[in-house]
Amino acid sequence: MYCKDDNRRATYPNVEFNFLGYEFRPRGSKNRFGKCFVNFTPALSPKAAKSMRSEIRSWRIHLMSDKSIEDLSRIFNPVLRGWINYYGSYYKTALYPIFDQLNCSLKKWAMRKYKRLRGKRCRAGHWLGRIASHEPGLFVHWSFGARPSAGR
Repeated sequence: MYCKDDNRRATYPNVEFNFLGYEFRPRGSKNRFGKCFVNFTPALSPKAAKSMRSEIRSWRIHLMSDKSIEDLSRIFNPVLRGWINYYGSYYKTALYPIFDQLNCSLKKWAMRKYKRLRGKRCRAGHWLGRIASHEPGLFVHWSFGARPSAGR
């Protein structure tokens, strides 16, 4: 396996590999002085991301309209905390698309639960964003930095 970075200039067919849910490949990085360079670093693998997204879909959050948002946070925070602790150590921005999908599921939940949000995706997003700005610790991924937009 050839670990390509700024110091290794040769080209080989295999320059990336997956191990324990991480994908190791060349990525852009900045050093402590702000200079950009290519570094061989780990991040969430596409296979692990796909399984996380399918796990979120399997929760079927939009069908839990009998639960409050606090109940949802109690149900899902342990799983989210585990993902953040395991995959958030390296290249945490790779987790943001997964948490965006979770926020979209929460929007769908809000549109089913509250009559005034039915069919109004933007309004549901703003409602969720206001909750995230008032209570950023409600969901673990909100305090991690993946909050929905606050809106008006």
